[in-house]
Amino acid sequence: MIRRPGKPAPGWAAGGLAFAPLAARADSLDTGDTAWMLTATALVLLMTLPGVALFYGGLVRARNVLSVMMQCLGAAALATVLWTAYGYSLAFGDGGWFTGGFGKAFFAGVERGSLSGTVPESVFAVFQLTFAIVTLALVFGGVAERLRFSAMLWFSGLWLTLVYFPVAHWVWGGGWLGELGVLDYAGGTVVHVNAGVAALMAALVVGRRRGFPATPMPPHNLVLAMAGAALLWVGWFGFNAGSALAANGDAGMAMLATQVAAAASALAWTATEWVKFGKPSALGAATGVLAGLVAVTPASGFVGPAGALVIGIAAGVVCFWATFLVKRRFEVDDSLDVFSVHAIGGTVGVLLTGLLAGTPGGTGYAEGMNAPIQLGVQFIGVAATVIWCAIVTWFLLKILDMSLGLRVEDDQEAQGLDLAEHGETSYNS
Repeated sequence: MIRRPGKPAPGWAAGGLAFAPLAARADSLDTGDTAWMLTATALVLLMTLPGVALFYGGLVRARNVLSVMMQCLGAAALATVLWTAYGYSLAFGDGGWFTGGFGKAFFAGVERGSLSGTVPESVFAVFQLTFAIVTLALVFGGVAERLRFSAMLWFSGLWLTLVYFPVAHWVWGGGWLGELGVLDYAGGTVVHVNAGVAALMAALVVGRRRGFPATPMPPHNLVLAMAGAALLWVGWFGFNAGSALAANGDAGMAMLATQVAAAASALAWTATEWVKFGKPSALGAATGVLAGLVAVTPASGFVGPAGALVIGIAAGVVCFWATFLVKRRFEVDDSLDVFSVHAIGGTVGVLLTGLLAGTPGGTGYAEGMNAPIQLGVQFIGVAATVIWCAIVTWFLLKILDMSLGLRVEDDQEAQGLDLAEHGETSYNS
């Protein structure tokens, strides 16, 4: 993910697209870059609809499948309207250290001939929109099977406005973390740490599902979940390689790093699970793939295949144990392990970016930069995102709980949200 016009990160060379501000790049339309970005945008949207929808839908119980899919669709629709009204302007418009202004509200000034680098600004804007959509959809995996749909919509609008849009500006829109030099190529902090922390806060405030942890709650359809995971893997190439905003070597290297990290993490998770429980599971392997994809997201434009291999192995092992501890030791009902995979995996990736940027095939450090300094900068980026997201999310949830009520009634939860909230059933047979 490339920041909007502004100064390059301190101490970094601006020779590669990963470090050059858009204003400093060619201002003529490149049809090849545009074609790739149109494709990448579609791939990222594929991650939410149907990727997350199928993955989450397969992991919940049969009586809640449609409710999860409705949350994904609702997230896409609401985020699009808010992005049009003011979200794009707050995230990427001219502003200060905290947020952009309203100069681009309702896409003011975004015309057919408007460019962001070598692609139409309209393409850049909708590409960035798909990131907001997938981030929001991920959050609700933490409270699957018990959150009211009306509360989900209210929370979505407020959370995007007060958390996602500002943090996106901090990192990519010319805000203070970007100026500090935080490296986040495609969303380790903005997307994954944000979504994971918000999911944890939601799980804690809303509370556990009825029967958790004593009652087994197995996925109702692992085939759907595996199909969703496969779509996420494919869509992630648009997520990471698309963040080069061009059809060039940076995009190619990001794609290679993404594939390597996902594969390494799948094997690392599977091996760890095999040792711990005696059998490797399909769900574990798929979750390992996602952990690797999450972790390589912030690093994909800054490391080569060797760095991606390290990141993938680390993510598979660390996220496996995080899932085990959160669910089994601390008994937090983060229904679909959003915190363990996305917040923890994103943190692993952001920190390792500081250590591994410049490994063979990567972009490399500019003169005067070193890994320990960059690691400290990366830590600040993670810490700031965690603190802001946790505090604001907690207050939003508490206010909504007192005013609207976040959770469905016990009898509705037992009946299932598909019927109780939407008047439909997933399987009529």
